[in-house]
Amino acid sequence: MYAQLTYFDGPRTPEQVAAADFAGRNRIEPAVSQLGHRYQIYVLRRDDGSEVVVSIAGTEQDLLDAQKAIIGSELLPGEDPALLPGPDRVELYPVVHDASLGTGS
Repeated sequence: MYAQLTYFDGPRTPEQVAAADFAGRNRIEPAVSQLGHRYQIYVLRRDDGSEVVVSIAGTEQDLLDAQKAIIGSELLPGEDPALLPGPDRVELYPVVHDASLGTGS
């Protein structure tokens, strides 16, 4: 397994966060889902709008394919590129340990 950490540094305005959420749901998720790979995605967000997106896939190539699909996707009508500056940095890591602990009770 491989993990990708995608950082969006804050502060980000509510408009930037809303634009990113819209893009994620309506453009990015559909583009990536067409690849046929399995991904786990976790979006971590602070009060200032900064965000880390943790993406986990079976292979490094799966994550690279997702990057290409996202970069190649066209903005939807109404998307403002000024509100979507892109990530501040992207890091890829091999997963060296996987543990699910507890039942949450």
